[in-house]
Order: sequence, then structure tokens, then C-alpha cells
Amino acid sequence: MFWQIFLIAVKAILTNKTRSFLTMLGVIIGVGSVVLLTSIGTGLQSYVSDQFSTLGGTVIFVSPGDPFGEGGFGESSFIESTKPVLKRSYFDEVLRTHRDSISEGVVSGLASGQAKYRETTKKVILYGVTPSFESVNKATPAKGTWFTDLDEQKGARVAVLGSGIATELFGDVDPVGKRVRIASRTYLIDAVLEEQGGGFGGPSFDNYVYIPFTTLQDDFDVELIDSYSFAAKDTESVEQAKKDIEETLSKYLEEDEFTVYDQAQLLETINNILGVITVALGGISAISLVVGGIGIMNIMLVSVTERTREIGLRKAIGATPNVILLQFLIESALLSVIGGCMGLLIAYLGSLAIQPFFPAKVTVEAVILAFGVSTLVGLVFGAAPARRAAQLSPIEALRYE
Repeated sequence: MFWQIFLIAVKAILTNKTRSFLTMLGVIIGVGSVVLLTSIGTGLQSYVSDQFSTLGGTVIFVSPGDPFGEGGFGESSFIESTKPVLKRSYFDEVLRTHRDSISEGVVSGLASGQAKYRETTKKVILYGVTPSFESVNKATPAKGTWFTDLDEQKGARVAVLGSGIATELFGDVDPVGKRVRIASRTYLIDAVLEEQGGGFGGPSFDNYVYIPFTTLQDDFDVELIDSYSFAAKDTESVEQAKKDIEETLSKYLEEDEFTVYDQAQLLETINNILGVITVALGGISAISLVVGGIGIMNIMLVSVTERTREIGLRKAIGATPNVILLQFLIESALLSVIGGCMGLLIAYLGSLAIQPFFPAKVTVEAVILAFGVSTLVGLVFGAAPARRAAQLSPIEALRYE
């Protein structure tokens, strides 16, 4: 019995192919956009986790102010002051007094400028760091070697290029040993880093130019330290290292002037932000699913009106109201599920297309969600037309012209 009803429903859909496709269009767009946006959110979370996992779980960060506060990682996350909050002397004291829990650390600061090689000019971000940046952040050179502690002490004009800026400035030429002008000063290129990928919410790390921190201070008049990074001895020492850092800095700074946090805290915050964004975008996209459901209901109501005599004839030869109800519910659900499958296919192809530029990952959960939601939309919005068809009087239906 069910199989016969199912075949009748399929035949009704195939009889009006164009109308059936237009009816499904809202569901196609809705499912496609929801799945694609959630796949981008999932891909971003996976990408961020992978990026942090390369650091080994032992890196501890110190930032001025509260990066987890109301402004988040951005405009108001750092203390709005021209006075240096973090000082080099504090950093040196942490390393000197807590060698039992901390193995090494990095001081970093930021500036920007125009980099020029021959006729090629590019605006770059200058990242002033101490030499331990290589080991703490797993920044492995593809060519050349990092600048040394002696370079940092002397304020030498040497630089390490991210892979992206190296390609843009030098093309196929090997930059190591060449000189590049940045803000009217000449720097010797010591190394080019392996490709690292984009920084979350900001420029790609591959477009940074890394120079000694003292050189950044001397050449660009930078007083503010952007952050400290410390490497704990091992994962078991992370909590103790955080306490040791807080103990030292608390001697010089107020509690709200700095924040000590590890990779797990940073990753959790970023994942929470991504989760909220993903849910919000998915919710906005879901509006098109509601619109698609309303479209299905309208077309099914029209279909009931057009097929009034057919319904009356079927009832006259013995079809019960439940059979008629089931037939129209199956039609509605089929339209929605087929639309959902087409939307899922479009989302999958879309995720493949953007993967070279942006992380996207269609998960099994997203596929199950697409099928479940599309089926639910078909049943919910098909209920009213199906009930109307089931309640038609066979005598009145047969009289319908």
C-alpha cells in the first residue's frame, strides 16, 4: 500500500517538472547556504586547532590589558595608552628567576612600512621579535637561518621574510643574501620561512617581515611591547609557569594591566567566537528554509485545488482520508528532501571550490542535519494542504469543475 502511494506521489511530481523545481528552489538555497556556512565555521575551528597543535601545547602568552574582555581580540583589548605597560626588564626577570618551569621566551612588537626590492613595492607588517621566536613558535626557515642573539643585541638590520612577501617582492629569485629597503633603510635577508597560512582574523603570517626586536625599537621608534610568549619546560609545567609569570609581573603591574593565558584558553575563546558566528550565520540562512517551506505549502494548496476531481474519484473507489493525507505528505516531503539533496550537493561543491582560499569542511553531522531539516520542512509545511485534501467530500469533489 505505502509503495503504491509513494509511486503516485513521485508521478505527480514528475508530471510538473518545472513547477516542482521552482517549488524546491527555496529549500535548495536554504539547505545549501546553511550547510556551506556551517562547513566554513567547522573548517575554521579545525584549522585553528591544527595551527595551535603545532606549538606543542606549552606556549604561554602575556598581553597588555585583557584580550578576553569586552572588546575581545581587537580594538579595546589592549590598554589604550602610549605608556609602555610590558617592559623588557620584566621579561628578563621572568626568564632569569623561573628557569625551573620556563625554558625560553619571546618579546614582540609591531610596526608597518613599505618594502621595496628593485621596482617592486609592497606594504608590510614588521614583526620585531627576539631570536627564540623560531623555536617557541615553530617558525622553521625554508631557506637560510634565523638572526642570532648577537644580531638582536646589536640591533642589526637583518630580516626573515614570510613566504608570501618573499614571493611578492622577489618572484623566482632566492631572497637569502639579498637586500631589501624598508622605510628608507636597507635590511639583509637572512631567511625565508616555510608557508604558515593565515592568522585568524588578521593578515597572513606569510606576509610578515621579522626583524630583531631591538632593531624595531631603534629604526621605528617603537616603545610598546605587543606581547611576551614563553615556552614551558613541558605540558605538566604550564600551570606552574603561568603562576610564576603572574607572580613576577604582579610586582610591577596592576592586575588589570596584563593577562597571562595559555594555548588552551586562547583556542577555547576563538572556538567560542567561531561557534557563535557559525550559529548566527546558520540561523540567518535558515530563514530561506522557512521561505522555501511556505513556497511548498502554497504550491501544494494549488495542487490540491487542481486535483480536486482526482481526489474525489480516488475516494469514490475506496481511498480513505488517511491514504489521501499520506499521499500529499509524501509529495511535500519528497519535494523538500530532493531540494535538500540538491542544496547539499551545491554546498559540497562550494566547499571544494573555496578550500584553496578558505578552510571549509562538510561534516557527517551537516549531512544528517540537511536531510533531517529538509524532511521536517516538507512534513510541517505540507501538513495543511494534505489535511485539506483528506477532508474533501468525494461528492463535492466529483462535482468540481
